[in-house]
Amino acid sequence: MGRRTLDTAHKSKNDEFYTQYEDVEREVNSYLDFNVNTFKDKVILCPCDDGEEGSFTKYFSQNFEKLGLKKLICTTYAHESKGLGVEIEPSEYEKKSEKFDKNKTMTHGKVFILESDKDNSGRIDFEDIEWDYLEGDGDFRSEEVIKLRDESDIIITNPPFSLFREFMAWIMEAKKQFLILGNQNAITYKDVFPLIMNNEIWLGCRFNERVNGKNLTYRVPYYYNINACESDIAENGDKYITVPGTGWFTNLDHGKRHQPLSLMSLNDNLKFSKHSIVRENGYKKYDNYDAIDIPFVDAIPNDYDGDMGVPITFLGKYCPEQFKIIKFRKGNDDKDLSVDGKCPYFRIIIRRVK
Repeated sequence: MGRRTLDTAHKSKNDEFYTQYEDVEREVNSYLDFNVNTFKDKVILCPCDDGEEGSFTKYFSQNFEKLGLKKLICTTYAHESKGLGVEIEPSEYEKKSEKFDKNKTMTHGKVFILESDKDNSGRIDFEDIEWDYLEGDGDFRSEEVIKLRDESDIIITNPPFSLFREFMAWIMEAKKQFLILGNQNAITYKDVFPLIMNNEIWLGCRFNERVNGKNLTYRVPYYYNINACESDIAENGDKYITVPGTGWFTNLDHGKRHQPLSLMSLNDNLKFSKHSIVRENGYKKYDNYDAIDIPFVDAIPNDYDGDMGVPITFLGKYCPEQFKIIKFRKGNDDKDLSVDGKCPYFRIIIRRVK
């Protein structure tokens, strides 16, 4: 159900999945564990956020000094431009501000900026944020948001999944560091996988992994029609859905990607693998490429020197010091890799680094 929910949202462009605070915190902490200065003196841009109610705005404003940020910029996308045909009320935060404009609240995006102790409290935090309406609707492709992108060092957000290709190209065009959420299918995009293969981008610390028994869980708007099997409505009425196959993409370094997989030898796999198909059938060669098919990541032999085709879930455990990515999905005849005339689900061809 979660997969169909994500597909439906993608097709309808109704992909307002709001990241939870604890998921932002958990992921960011992974980079701090690797390098405590990852975000020090950086200008962070969080486009596509939910403004003063968004988890990115809240987390980075509350941890501004801890991270050593230079500046935080967050932008929102105008509700009317989403074309959902649903009316919403402006937030109390906005309505109580002297800048509130009922003629702009639904048609203009907003920008939130934090860079100094405006209220002289002795610390920089959420209370020091200054905001205003953007001239346009806050589309990340607009000139004013592009200017903010060019000013920033790191882009961190949950972009619309339906616009992931465009958003990734938008980041790469500016050669920025980033930490963004996306769905697993993005790995297979022809304009994304080459970036992964060339180690220009990689998966973050949490990708399609369950924590406390759950995949990543997102808050959705009150008008969202919940039909996922893993869903919940909080006491205050907030709706949540748990969506498998989603996680973080980044080009920020972290320790997990340098941890080699603990694997058995080819012979030991043939004898002791927990997968009966490996023990009984061994490793079959592709019909149209000189490589063996590996049906499970934990069945990759640690002593095979030839090419191997592995599931895309391998990327969540990929260590570039251990393996090199060769190609994706296609054989020598430019057709999908096949074994005994049948095509296994998307495979990535890898080779052991000696």
